[in-house]
Amino acid sequence: MERTSPQAGRAARILERVRAIPEGFVRTYGDIDPAAPRLVGHVLAICDDDLPWHRVVRADGTAAMGARQLARLRREGVPFRGQRVDLSQARLPG
Repeated sequence: MERTSPQAGRAARILERVRAIPEGFVRTYGDIDPAAPRLVGHVLAICDDDLPWHRVVRADGTAAMGARQLARLRREGVPFRGQRVDLSQARLPG
């Protein structure tokens, strides 16, 4: 029986939660893993899977990946207030 490390299991849960974000919505790093939002960023940075990384934003609605991320979110119809995602409208509940 193959054993997985706790970190591998946690990374898999992070990726599953990111994949579950539907088009037009976002979640914050803390929404994905409240105990380790920086780990979420690390997992996204090293993952080469095709996943909607652009749907994960900072807690203040700013985009960690800048203009490229903002452009993708705008194409999906995510609402903004200036240069920040309007989390009151775009944040996926739960």
